[in-house]
Amino acid sequence: MEGRLADTTAYRFVVPSDWNGTVFVDLDFAGGPVSAAQQELIDRGYAYGGTTRNVTGWNLSGAVENQIEALDAFADAVGEPERAIATGTSMGGMIAAATGELHPDRIDGVLAGCGGLSGTVSQWNQKLDTVFVLARLLDPAGVLPVENVPADIEGARSAWLTRLADAQQTPEGRARIALAAAIGQLPAWSQSIADPDPRDPAAYQAAWYGALAGDPLPYIGQAMSSRYTSTLVFGGMPSWNTGIDYAEQLRKASPESRRVVAELYQRAGLSLDADLATVNAADRVEADPDAVARFAASYEFTGDISVPTVTLNNVGDQISTVAQQQEYEERVTRAGNASLLRQTYVASAGHCNFTAAETLAATQLLLDRLDTGRWGSANAVHLNRAAEALDLGDARFLTFHPDRFNR
Repeated sequence: MEGRLADTTAYRFVVPSDWNGTVFVDLDFAGGPVSAAQQELIDRGYAYGGTTRNVTGWNLSGAVENQIEALDAFADAVGEPERAIATGTSMGGMIAAATGELHPDRIDGVLAGCGGLSGTVSQWNQKLDTVFVLARLLDPAGVLPVENVPADIEGARSAWLTRLADAQQTPEGRARIALAAAIGQLPAWSQSIADPDPRDPAAYQAAWYGALAGDPLPYIGQAMSSRYTSTLVFGGMPSWNTGIDYAEQLRKASPESRRVVAELYQRAGLSLDADLATVNAADRVEADPDAVARFAASYEFTGDISVPTVTLNNVGDQISTVAQQQEYEERVTRAGNASLLRQTYVASAGHCNFTAAETLAATQLLLDRLDTGRWGSANAVHLNRAAEALDLGDARFLTFHPDRFNR
């Protein structure tokens, strides 16, 4: 079944003839082909559907309400589901978590994949930090955009990639890229270099560069495109770094990251303290308070969850950086809801890089919790065993604890 919502967003659901009463609703389902994991769920008797993000974009609150409107359309056409599960990846992961948090009367469980679950404002403040440090140290003339990204997004992206590629050719440039990556908590696990040893600063830095600029869908490109779009949608700059001490931000980075940065600065013959002082002395980016309020309203997570929630993240995700999961866990725990949350991690790089087997293993963890009222084992050994039994791709779950989110 398919149609259009009130704001013209497309929706679509696939309902098997032996429907078991459970429906999954996904931000991006109406916009593309059925994936292997989705088809497996449909073959098992689950209905699967959802919307697109084409109309709402960064209007996250609108996307959340669209999931509920799509469920209403489903119920009118097919019948009221016994259970509804919010799911999705990337922005869809954010929407799934927000839909579950805001509508526990309609949503029974959440599977949030690779979403920026620190919330809208904080993750974009962190991205501002990364680009700000890069600009002050690699573009002192201020040619490249930081906050005022032009409509020519591809031109801005290309200019940044060229500057970063040039910097990567020199010891000084590599040290400064490492500093920005450490402050911005980019993954040192890229598609070109997986899980580099922090005792090998050159490899560690090369992995950072891959995530930042060298791999497909580079961090710097998304920092340009989504910065332009969000500033436009929310009517002003929704991020700031006034009052931020970048020496302190580096001190908040992981010990491994700090050691790599220090070693690279020593090899380059640069003063780390002098570069941090240069960054700290630069004019800061001020936010438009009204834009911040609108951005936050579109959704900042409170941790006030009341339905079982599983998160699925790969540790080398350069877009939804994995440290954000620590912030989400902290908010959920602070709200007294830790028993409702299980977080899972996969050893891969690239944005939302999961196999169908990994997606289904995390999904089954949630379904078992909904069926029994108890969590099964969420450790990597059990999840890998479940994924391997499916014969639908690699099983790469690992035991992982993300760094503390620093912004």
